[in-house]
Amino acid sequence: MRAPAFLFLGDLVIVARQARLITEARRRGYAPLLVVTPHTDPVRLAELRADPTHPLSQLEDVVEVPDATVDSVIPGIQPLLRRYDVQGAMCIGDLFVEPTGVVADVLGLPGAGSGASRISRNKLLQRTALPEYSPDWRVVTPAERAAVDPAEISFPVVVKPIGRFSSLGVYQVDDGDRLAEVLSGYPADEIVLIESRVVGPEFSVESLVQHGKVFWNAVTAKETNESSGSFFTEMGHTCPAELAVGDEDLLFNANAEVLRRLDFRDGIAHAEFRISEGRAVLMEVAVRVPGGGITFLWHLATGEPLEPVMLDLALGQPADYPAPRRRARQVYLDHPHGALVDVTSTSAPVSWVERDDRYPTMTPVAANAPAGARAVFVTQRPGAVLGAQTDGEQRSGSVLFDVPFGSPTEPLAEWFAGEVNVHVVSER
Repeated sequence: MRAPAFLFLGDLVIVARQARLITEARRRGYAPLLVVTPHTDPVRLAELRADPTHPLSQLEDVVEVPDATVDSVIPGIQPLLRRYDVQGAMCIGDLFVEPTGVVADVLGLPGAGSGASRISRNKLLQRTALPEYSPDWRVVTPAERAAVDPAEISFPVVVKPIGRFSSLGVYQVDDGDRLAEVLSGYPADEIVLIESRVVGPEFSVESLVQHGKVFWNAVTAKETNESSGSFFTEMGHTCPAELAVGDEDLLFNANAEVLRRLDFRDGIAHAEFRISEGRAVLMEVAVRVPGGGITFLWHLATGEPLEPVMLDLALGQPADYPAPRRRARQVYLDHPHGALVDVTSTSAPVSWVERDDRYPTMTPVAANAPAGARAVFVTQRPGAVLGAQTDGEQRSGSVLFDVPFGSPTEPLAEWFAGEVNVHVVSER
């Protein structure tokens, strides 16, 4: 008889962040299986699996596939399907979103659905499917780059690749000369979008969906570094967002229609919007666990972790999740330029999550407890050269804190960030 199992798909850097999924699957009696690409160092993964104190020691089996495509994943998991009774499948991170949707469909398991998974990994498909929620846009294929006429463009615009993530390759462009420079810098086979620059505060809506119905959703406020340059790196999240009257309904209604149009069925979704001129404008939608520290923030805000309910949804079991009772915030740190030596904090424990492939366990406090910093995440390794934070991979770390409802977060964001020191050796 084949042992019941749960299939996770994702590379080490993201799986380590959501390792509670692995331990929760094991706790429920499922053999946790993992599919990775060559981006995961097999030696490092083997070390973690051999460490009985590490959550990834709970993994039962691991297979590596050449890349995160349907054509690689489906043949790659056949040995697992012969040995185990796979009863659930989940993508951890961006890369495996599309193949996970297909895997769940072909195995008859709950999931986002093949169509929603495919569309969510391609911004061109999202714009085509949801024009009324999109900014003005045009697609530029590699063959068309040299023919783009700046006279036909209303600047400023945002140029973005259709399939990347973490703000990689996303630029604000203010004139024709810069547009030509940016377009020429993309790889020869990459399709990009030129979109009107949407001005307004940015939010994400996290949704828990079962059988096509949203049973829980909440809004996260997002901060970026766009005001200081041409990049859109996320530099902070607040859960739940402090919203103007009517904005929550505006976001929830737009989000519900986006998920309906994608025919999203089961799981967690993360849709990003800007509110501009009285409408919710879709930046992108992802049918996977949200990035950064957002899952940790909702744990602090609600008092309950998200991972168990995500497994409920993937297994087709009844699911619910509580409303937030506190406000939690993640602030990414400014840093000096140079080689990283150390990170210290006087207000919260420091975790070198990139070096150790291990995240701390959050411990929520009572709803009326005083504000406090809960963790500092260092997302670089010692010796890494810190410079401009042009995308999510260039950030050095962040501090997470929470407050009772009614307490302002802005002064505390500055205070708790100031309690963290990033030590570098300056380059000469």
